[in-house]
Parts: sequence; C-alpha cells; structure tokens
Amino acid sequence: MTTSPVIIWHNPRCSKSRQTLALLEEQGLTPDVVKYLETPPSAEQLHDVLAKLGLSPRQLMRTKEAEYKAQNLADADDAALIAAMVTTPKLIERPVVIHGDKAALGRPPEAVLEILA
Repeated sequence: MTTSPVIIWHNPRCSKSRQTLALLEEQGLTPDVVKYLETPPSAEQLHDVLAKLGLSPRQLMRTKEAEYKAQNLADADDAALIAAMVTTPKLIERPVVIHGDKAALGRPPEAVLEILA
C-alpha cells in the first residue's frame, strides 16, 4: 500500500481497538502499536492528530468517563481539554490510526481503511 508507517494508539482492553488492530493485520500491515495509556501522547502529538482527524479536542474525548466529570471538563476550552488528555489518556477516544498525513478513528474499525490507500 505505502511505505509510511501505520501507527495505532491501542488499548488492548478495548474491543474496538483489538478489532481495528486485527483488521490492519488482515490487510497485511504490521502497525506500530502505541499503548497510549502507558505512553500518552504529548500535547503537540494531540494537536497533530486532531488536525489529521479534522476533529476538535472534545470530539476526541470520552466524555462519559468519570474522569471527564471529575475534572469539570464540560465547559473547558480546547487547551484545557488537550492538557487533560495528556495527563489522563483514558479520556482519549480509541483507537486512533495514523498513516502519513492522515488519521482515522477506528469506530467502526473499517473506518481506518480509507486512510490506507
């Protein structure tokens, strides 16, 4: 398909994340697996991925997590949301697949196929 690496921000405990990783492997790819809960992205990486996804920080957040409410993020600005995702990576929607200058959320897993061409 291409020579640029495919990266997945992966949570092994998440069924959609596991399904997306399996789908990538079925495509003959060996993605770089980043267990983002163990190695959270930096604010700069989040800005980059948000631009590639075409999403706002809130659209990449798991707003139903207890940590979202505990940190009073409902009225937070984008900078505060990004800071919260850096310090509490559980708030990041998953999985995220990055390929070159494109990215996609694996919800549903098949959504990532369009960025692989």
